[in-house]
Amino acid sequence: MSRKILCSALLFVLAGCSRDHRTPLVIYSPHGRDLLTLFEKRFENLHPDIDVRWLDMGSQDVYDRVRSERANPQADVWFGGPSLILEQAARDSLLDCHRAVWADAILGRGRGTGDCYLAAYETPALFLYAEKVVPAAQAPQDWDDLFDQKWKGKIIIRDPLASGTMRAVFGYIIARSLKQTGDTAAGFAWLRRLDGQTKVYEQNPALVSEKIARQEGLVTIWDLPDVLISRRRGMPVGYVFPKSGTVVIEDDIAVVRGAKHQAAARAYVDFVGSIEMQLAAAREVYRLPARQDLPADSLPDWVRDVRRRMVVADVDWNLIAEHGPQWMQWWDQHVRGAGGGGTR
Repeated sequence: MSRKILCSALLFVLAGCSRDHRTPLVIYSPHGRDLLTLFEKRFENLHPDIDVRWLDMGSQDVYDRVRSERANPQADVWFGGPSLILEQAARDSLLDCHRAVWADAILGRGRGTGDCYLAAYETPALFLYAEKVVPAAQAPQDWDDLFDQKWKGKIIIRDPLASGTMRAVFGYIIARSLKQTGDTAAGFAWLRRLDGQTKVYEQNPALVSEKIARQEGLVTIWDLPDVLISRRRGMPVGYVFPKSGTVVIEDDIAVVRGAKHQAAARAYVDFVGSIEMQLAAAREVYRLPARQDLPADSLPDWVRDVRRRMVVADVDWNLIAEHGPQWMQWWDQHVRGAGGGGTR
């Protein structure tokens, strides 16, 4: 797990950790070292009186941690996670509802109720494959292609109980079933078939792309920014957008309710959504900006290419936010391992 050290493995003697007198700003985020380091350095350059410290973990893990720390919040900012998880956090009164300066530049669906959170990016979930041994034309092209016999025991899935990305994908499958049939049974049957194809549910998100590159598995479902960063590092991985529709997650940011450094936290949120940093994230760490007012000629070519090629799936995010936790509990108890695959 990538971390900027917060002085101890247990993190939290924050005030005494720094040898200087800067204000510590603690970020919980699933975004990984590349993005978090970029924002740390840029924000500290603008605010030399602030020391940005971050902890990298899955978005569901962020929710669990913020909830457990409700009485004594240790994080100031929650940076990254799908609306279905942050909406639950808002309902649990875990977020500081404050309107960021860039809120009007975001589509309505990217603004949480009461402005408790905002979408900073759009994150597509797609198929990642080992391109040294899987020709592009033979990689999965749509969701049901994952059931081809050639992928039996060759699929790696990030453990969905800890991953907002996979919770969103699994939620989409179940919600699609409910819309088409009036019942969730077909969706859970689909996930049971996927379980039967799955070699392992990977606990460490950093290992997903690496294991595919090493051919420990051949296919996974993963998010576009990590895939593109892996390719930039020379990993032999390819990717495909599902033909019938790609699940595009609105990747949100929020200030934690009761944050010890509220003013700095709000300044950080404003910074993340600024035009300068939206473009920097797109150019340097492959993030699709959520702002709608960015000049098209300022966006990198890959952004225009993705928006041209990608079919966005119709996802009922409100339904998933309402029922997702129960669906995932049922999946964990009744589907995980039931298809004959999928170790933890």
